Amino acid sequence: MGKTKPLGLLAVAALGYLAERPMHPYEMYQLALHRQEDRVVKVSPGSLYRAVYGLEADGLVLASGTDREGARPERTTFEITDLGRHLLGERLRELLSTPTNEYPELGLALSEAHELGAEEVRMLLETRILRQQAELADLDRRMTWALERGIPRVYWINVPYSAAMLRAEITHLESLLAEIADGALAWHVPGTRAPLHEQAATPPVSAQPTPST
Repeated sequence: MGKTKPLGLLAVAALGYLAERPMHPYEMYQLALHRQEDRVVKVSPGSLYRAVYGLEADGLVLASGTDREGARPERTTFEITDLGRHLLGERLRELLSTPTNEYPELGLALSEAHELGAEEVRMLLETRILRQQAELADLDRRMTWALERGIPRVYWINVPYSAAMLRAEITHLESLLAEIADGALAWHVPGTRAPLHEQAATPPVSAQPTPST
């Protein structure tokens, strides 16, 4: 049967794994970690099992067998159905072509950062950048590892995307820190009201992208 709502991101990931080959949910979880996809979708063994059973209830995957390894519990292997493959393709086309507001937490934090002192914000952002630089170094090591082992890039193009997003954010925050340091960014005094002209201002209407035909 068809679905009445778009596939969630974890469902997309699960269907994507099963589109490659039948596997059990824990194997899918290990594959997600191996490909660094836990950076782009919130995943745990439990959430992945629930997602797969939900897909099974909707007719998008089906149980195709069981196996047991040593003393471990029996595991059910799943495979994707024709309907699952069709809806996966539809959802991927939508996600690739249509930008959406992902409501990043940092964006909100920056918009309200004026409620803290400039020096404290500077220290907090410097701490964030140090953590991001360590994260970026780890991503670079993983990309080198994959290249050295000849793993086809098509299976981990999400990793350089994550690295590019990190680099862009670091660059922006470093520029912001420079503005705070040299006074180019006039800082709001915490606890005071916004200027009257700011309270009354009406921002321009955002332009909506026109879908290509």
